[in-house]
Amino acid sequence: MKSHTQYLWFDTKKRQAFINITAQVEEAIKKSGIQEGLCLVNAMHITSSVFINDDESGLHEDFSLWLENLAPFGKDKYKHNLTGEDNADAHLKRTIMGREVVVAVTRGKLDFGPWEQIFYGEFDGQRRKRVLVKIIGD
Repeated sequence: MKSHTQYLWFDTKKRQAFINITAQVEEAIKKSGIQEGLCLVNAMHITSSVFINDDESGLHEDFSLWLENLAPFGKDKYKHNLTGEDNADAHLKRTIMGREVVVAVTRGKLDFGPWEQIFYGEFDGQRRKRVLVKIIGD
């Protein structure tokens, strides 16, 4: 069994963003040489997320509105923010959207269902963050 590790780095201009990282993950799989196995894609920060969904702009807008309704940004809304932070909402949004995804690798490619893509979700942006891509298999 082989393994391959790669890091993807992001520094978004906005506080919240959704970035399709499917092509970068596919490139990591190609680089790994692994034909059959599993690919873990993991957000390495507690205010960002990795998730699978459709790459459709209206849906991304819906995610933003939905998340903002569930956990609105606001310094005076959360106990966490009493510690000098202002990102409690980002922690909650990350919990909702998830930390990581695992996708099967079959014949050297991500084994997706129809329309599935991998996204990096940023909820407290404007600083450098990373995502781990770990591929294991043969």
